[in-house]
Amino acid sequence: MKSLKIAALAVGAVALAAPAFADLVFPSLSYRTGPYAAGGIPYADGYQDYMTLINERDGGLGGEKLKVVECETGYNTQKGVECYEGTKGQGALLYQPLSTGITYQLIPKSQADEIPILTMGYGRTSAANGAVFKYVFNFPANYWAGASGIVNHLLDINGGDISGKSLALVYHNSAYGKEPIRTLEELSKKHGFSVTLLPVDHPGQEQKSQWLQIRRERPDYVLMWGWGVMNSVAIQEAANINFPMENFIGIWWSGSENDVRPAGAAATGYKAATFHNVGKDYPIFDDLQKYVFDKGMTAGAGDQIGTAIYNRGLYAAMMAVEGARKAQELAGHAAITPQEMRDGLENLEISEELMNNLGMPNFGPSFKVSCSNHGGSGDVGIQQWDAAAGTWSLISDFAPVDMEVIQPLIEEDSAAYAAEAGVEVRSCN
Repeated sequence: MKSLKIAALAVGAVALAAPAFADLVFPSLSYRTGPYAAGGIPYADGYQDYMTLINERDGGLGGEKLKVVECETGYNTQKGVECYEGTKGQGALLYQPLSTGITYQLIPKSQADEIPILTMGYGRTSAANGAVFKYVFNFPANYWAGASGIVNHLLDINGGDISGKSLALVYHNSAYGKEPIRTLEELSKKHGFSVTLLPVDHPGQEQKSQWLQIRRERPDYVLMWGWGVMNSVAIQEAANINFPMENFIGIWWSGSENDVRPAGAAATGYKAATFHNVGKDYPIFDDLQKYVFDKGMTAGAGDQIGTAIYNRGLYAAMMAVEGARKAQELAGHAAITPQEMRDGLENLEISEELMNNLGMPNFGPSFKVSCSNHGGSGDVGIQQWDAAAGTWSLISDFAPVDMEVIQPLIEEDSAAYAAEAGVEVRSCN
């Protein structure tokens, strides 16, 4: 009860500070504190800075100002649910929980409240089936696509054959970390590689036994599904045992500057999957400089601008804004409802032409959303770290993943959820 009051007071304080003329409400379930703050801070900064840009440069969207209501979750599922309950009555149009654990708890709530949620690159993968998950979206890619994208990269660098290869999965021992296991098991049957599972308990600072096992068994590749401090610890442990960094590949939540910098030069060559581009060499950053940064309106200290997770927050805000823009178009008015926001997301098309117009050329893959497909294209790229340059580089195009393996898993899991939750499956013909 005490935490609920604290969350409500925090939300209230932010609401009082927000401009009264803001009409389109986008809650930001952030975590600027705790062991995962290194990832939560740049994401929240990027998300809010983009919304500020739309207000300052464009006067809002369709004449309606955007309002970001930030609520601190500490990456704690209970606090995340409390933030949802404390903000949904403020006219919330869309939630992006930034936590798989929180997402699982919000899925039935969003359905009942008819408020959409977008879990971009996280959450429940089978929510890509819009026939079952009417109010949940997870475009442009999900964890199963990430697993397949990494395997595709291994196929590319091994001449199309990884039979007999050994993989170890170092993963956060949570719903998030367990997401890729089923997909990797199915892909191992198809391609003939083996997978060793190495869970790491929250928050991930103790990994000695896992890396001793890796040193002893010497897998060909190590994959990582980590977050926060777990990532930097793992990369340092890999360096300590002289594991080849080019054979160490993380999911996108294990691919930030904060993950690799603590290991110094030893982190060079480390790779991570991604569904968006890297750096700040895009026209949109010129607009951000003029309309946000130069005005002293940055959401944070300004030290995360252009980093991997800042870019992800920026990208997530762009998706929210374009979904709202499409909703306004379909509804014929600017002051849209959550239900109309859902319709906008379901009819969203992100094309390269649009991305060019937004000042974000080649920032991410092109895709369409539909009634049956709430997951987008699922295209995945690979980025690699260069410690000397202090930068990530995209070393592959955003490429299709193995939907022959993934789609049956989506259908199986979503059907099981529908049966368990009593969800009426929509017809998307």
